[in-house]
Amino acid sequence: MPRPKTLLAPAIIDRPIRFDEERLALTLEYIRMHYGIAAKDARITPRAIVVHWTGTLGLEGTWQGFNRVRMRAARRYLIRGGLLNVSAHFLVARDGRILRLLPETRMARHCIGLNYDSVGIENLGGPDHPLTDAQLAANEALVRQLASRHPIRYLIGHHEWKRLENTPLFRERDATYRNAKADPGPLFMRRLRARLRDLALEPR
Repeated sequence: MPRPKTLLAPAIIDRPIRFDEERLALTLEYIRMHYGIAAKDARITPRAIVVHWTGTLGLEGTWQGFNRVRMRAARRYLIRGGLLNVSAHFLVARDGRILRLLPETRMARHCIGLNYDSVGIENLGGPDHPLTDAQLAANEALVRQLASRHPIRYLIGHHEWKRLENTPLFRERDATYRNAKADPGPLFMRRLRARLRDLALEPR
């Protein structure tokens, strides 16, 4: 088996979103409602990484959106799953800068069924603005760092969540609470996996 590549640790800018008593309470309620776990804190052990795109381009506006604690009323499908706003652990700018929004050992709401065991990486971009080479390199470096620090076994794009539905990591109790996603798309994930092949993360 080839030895894992070593890269310089990615430069990470700490830009924490609000995680106060209100967000903690909503997080614990989400964990109870969706996973049946009577958790007393929001700590997780990351075993998977889910890669996303934001569908937006503005770094500050996107950060502000995640900083909001409660879900906007307009997001009717997601709000049926609880008032906790969506968030992620990392946000990668178009130029490859990496912002850490939350510690990777604290739960974020970013992927139905997988929040309790996964790290979410959001990338600024979308279908009309494909993710950049700088973002690809940043994602590679970040995944390598996370895999060296936590028992990461899986790497998926948000559009691939169904590939983990029959694994122990998928915890959603409500069989009707599902969605279809396109981000970040097969091309980006093929390119990312090609650079990370030596880590042997599932699914390959």
